[in-house]
Amino acid sequence: MIMLYLFLENLLFFVIATLFTIVVGWAWRHAKPMNLGELPGWTKIWFGTMQIGGILLPLVVMLLWGVVWGNSSVLTVLLWYFIILGLQILSETITLRKFHSVTWVMVPYLYLPYRIWQLYEGLTLVGSQPELMWVRNLLLFEIVLWTGNYALDVSQLPRLFRWEVQENAEEISATKKF
Repeated sequence: MIMLYLFLENLLFFVIATLFTIVVGWAWRHAKPMNLGELPGWTKIWFGTMQIGGILLPLVVMLLWGVVWGNSSVLTVLLWYFIILGLQILSETITLRKFHSVTWVMVPYLYLPYRIWQLYEGLTLVGSQPELMWVRNLLLFEIVLWTGNYALDVSQLPRLFRWEVQENAEEISATKKF
């Protein structure tokens, strides 16, 4: 029963996120194509941290607790986590590489809050069994990790959209006079 519920919940999210991306892509169709340009050096550390913490670590936990030790709730939670993560990566790749659309920037803003919800929901599905304490700790760690990632994504919007930044308060007050 829980598999059907999670299937429908994740399917509904994916359909809504995809339709939203298509509608926004159509609305922004005349926007200047996106080019990532040169990324700051610290982004390699950020990407590496997210790959290790957000992909490798949950994969190891899913394989150990879900597959090897046969805990179906762990397998269910993390399987849907990886399915939606894969769909996010696919959506970002298609919008950026194939269509060169600025809509790729908003894809994480749709998927990351949902991923945090998935992880929170996973805490309830895994339950409070003592043998799953490490899985619960992983889910809590993932919530913190993806929340931090979301905050970092938001902080990068001005750079991605090449918004002009005024240098000091004098310039700001000078522009308000005119």
